[in-house]
Amino acid sequence: MSSETKGPEVEAHADVSPGAVPGDLRMARTLWPFMLASAVGLVPFTIFSTFLVPIAHASDSGVAAMGQLRGLGGLAALAVGTALAPLIDRVRKDWAAAGGLAVLALSAALGATGEFLLLAAFCLLVGAGTAVLNPALTAAAADRFDHDAAAGRAATLITATQSLTALLAAPLVALPAMLWGWQGDLWAIAAVAAVLAVLFVVRGRRVERPGAHGEKIGEKDGEKNGEKDGEKAARPGYLASFTLLGTLPGVVPLLFVAMLRTAAFMGYLAYLAAFYDERFGLAPGPFALVWTLSGTSFFLGNLVAGRLLSAERPKVSGERLMTLALLVALAGLVGVFFARSLFLALPLTALVGAGHATVAACVTTLLVRRCGALRGTALSLNAAGMSFGVFLGAGLGGVGLALGGYPGTAAALGGLTLVALAFARAAARAAPAAEG
Repeated sequence: MSSETKGPEVEAHADVSPGAVPGDLRMARTLWPFMLASAVGLVPFTIFSTFLVPIAHASDSGVAAMGQLRGLGGLAALAVGTALAPLIDRVRKDWAAAGGLAVLALSAALGATGEFLLLAAFCLLVGAGTAVLNPALTAAAADRFDHDAAAGRAATLITATQSLTALLAAPLVALPAMLWGWQGDLWAIAAVAAVLAVLFVVRGRRVERPGAHGEKIGEKDGEKNGEKDGEKAARPGYLASFTLLGTLPGVVPLLFVAMLRTAAFMGYLAYLAAFYDERFGLAPGPFALVWTLSGTSFFLGNLVAGRLLSAERPKVSGERLMTLALLVALAGLVGVFFARSLFLALPLTALVGAGHATVAACVTTLLVRRCGALRGTALSLNAAGMSFGVFLGAGLGGVGLALGGYPGTAAALGGLTLVALAFARAAARAAPAAEG
């Protein structure tokens, strides 16, 4: 990592030696507030999707109209994530996370009213809040460790937590709702998000005091926190942040890989239930097991890939693993839509999830390592690009389905993956010598 992009907000933690990568459990003990907040950030839209029909009835609107409001969140995430990207690195990331959590608390309270206009505001605010919250948490977790491998692992632990939450959130919100309804779920999330927002404000104030957290992890003697004033003064301006980020080796191709990978995967997921119903006659109940299989493989792929990349001497570089995983994901995706046997489609479905999860872990790790003090900007743009990818994938997948059935969908989404492969190769060619 170059000196001009090295992050200034690295905090010390006991017994972490230079160059060491702590175990996952030890890192989780340090990062638990970030992991908990990242999980909470996924719950509001999970509640909205799980209880879409009763929410539509409560608001005196149709299911289709209510479902379309969900798209507002994606648009808000794209706009806010892009506009505020450079600001993530210009404020305390704990405070940025607190702001995102406060917006989530407000949105959940508005959504609990059941009014149509306030539900529209709920969707907009959830999208805007998570656009700030997720990159702030990921970057802050990475900043806790000075060693690149440990920083990358910390970031992937946050994304793995989000994957696990996406897998478990639906049953976890459904069970309490049996006691207090979907509105009670939203009020509970509002309360939890508000408490976490206060926690992150307090954390931000505590670590800002000079000497409150000692030396950086792995810093040399004499490198004290007093140097932060000079580092802050050297921070680039708003527009200069975008320019400087574009000059970092391979960062722009990595952002395109993330966007295109997300488009291919989310487009695939958008039509997976319909495919299994038409091809194998799976009703929504049995298909839930397929969804669980896909989610589990994604979580495990993200978790294992992140740990593999954080090894002291990784057996494969992040760039090579990303390329290999894209090839696996491409083969699995095309194979699923051409499969005529359920026993072939199921392992291919798991393969697609694991492949895309590995690519996601590689992108996150490489952005953290290459971007230094601009990692918050990069991760925010990454999240915004993935929000756009959700719309792109669903749209192109639908066009392919209309023109050529499921083979057409496979062609459209496979084409996106091929383009992602081209960008992955560009990112690999631009890899710094230290990473190569």
